[in-house]
Amino acid sequence: MPFVDIHSSDDYVAIHYVTNTNFSNVSGLNPDKPTLVILHPAFLDSSWIDLQMNDENLGVHYNIVAFDMRSSGRSSSRPSGRHDTWVDAADLALCFQKLHLPPCHILANGGTSIYCATRFALLFPEMCLSLALVNVPAPVELKWIYKNMDELIHAACFADDVDSFEQAAYEFLEFLFGPRTDRDLMDELVTWWGIAHPPRDRARTAEMTSVYINRTPLSPELYAQITQPVLIVQGEKNELCPAKYAEKLASQLTGVKGGVSYYTVKGYSTMISIIPDAVYTVNATVATFLARLPRARSDLLPPQTPVKERMEMALQKLSEIIGDPDMESLDSMSSLSFACLSPEISKAQTDLLKRYGRDAETALDLTDVESWSRRLYSERRMQEEASGKAFNGARSDPERPAKSSTRSVESGDSPLFKNTFTSTTSLEKVPAKPQGNVITNPLQRLRA
Repeated sequence: MPFVDIHSSDDYVAIHYVTNTNFSNVSGLNPDKPTLVILHPAFLDSSWIDLQMNDENLGVHYNIVAFDMRSSGRSSSRPSGRHDTWVDAADLALCFQKLHLPPCHILANGGTSIYCATRFALLFPEMCLSLALVNVPAPVELKWIYKNMDELIHAACFADDVDSFEQAAYEFLEFLFGPRTDRDLMDELVTWWGIAHPPRDRARTAEMTSVYINRTPLSPELYAQITQPVLIVQGEKNELCPAKYAEKLASQLTGVKGGVSYYTVKGYSTMISIIPDAVYTVNATVATFLARLPRARSDLLPPQTPVKERMEMALQKLSEIIGDPDMESLDSMSSLSFACLSPEISKAQTDLLKRYGRDAETALDLTDVESWSRRLYSERRMQEEASGKAFNGARSDPERPAKSSTRSVESGDSPLFKNTFTSTTSLEKVPAKPQGNVITNPLQRLRA
């Protein structure tokens, strides 16, 4: 399986990628086709975009390359409290240059990917032909979403038995996808989550979650500097990513010639790039958008500007954006040099990673559980509910209350980081419409 190794004085990351070509590496790209880079949804990885990779509207007419973010999927990196979406954008740029990728169209699925893609388009505009943004989130995480994610991620990360883990993972994934999500898909998700994010890897899970929760928007002035064609696709009934924020982003992208293309997927809410019935609409919309753009070739040529020099240019631009001239003196070949977190958030993330990493080597590892991949949580849940039994949802971390409306680092209660929230209605569950049949095999997603 192909990886891109990124080494520097203070960082190491191996970015995993897949393609829709023979042998699944970039050497198989067809130079006569444009290339589409797909960024996976938050909390998942590139194995979950198979319905986009294999779609006849996209896969036949485009080379497709999909990357796992540094704390997702098969990618690996040193844990860092400095990790934010500027770092992800730098990772992506280094991958482009090391792989000699041509300028590509970018399809970003969900919050973390969208924030990475817009920063990539801003710092490396010559590498980005267009942006397709699916389910734009709120600029800053909504408080009720943060509180639910904090509670459920923590419960899954500190579960000390299989049943407790399954319940917490199921509730978190149900929160993301909606309570009426197809039962087979939920079983597949829970099975995959147990392999990809077991309690033993909880520091990595916390880092991935913190990047999503602590995202910050670009200023209207910076959004106006993005000039590539942009498509926004939004679920109609999306409580986690309300349409008003997508519409606001579209209004801020004033540098896009002819304006932003906007499409609403009727009747669907979250994760429309994963749900089978919805993703076909998303794919067709993206394919129609791309077909209207000039057709580009995909010749694999060395970068015209040396990699180090190009990264120095990007770091200089970023230093001007945030008003920090000291940033220019950092190692431009380290993606962490592009981090723009405040000292307070960076320290909070670092402290959290230390706490989540404490005793993690002795925590529950689902790969050690016999027949884990064949367990069907939903069937056992229905059987126990039918027999009058209740699932035990007790938290296993003695430092953390089972429910708490007051979160304070000083008190020992560990939130998934401090943040500034906008006021919103406090909801506990997200209504959703029934969402199609599942056609994938859960065993195909399990990591070796």
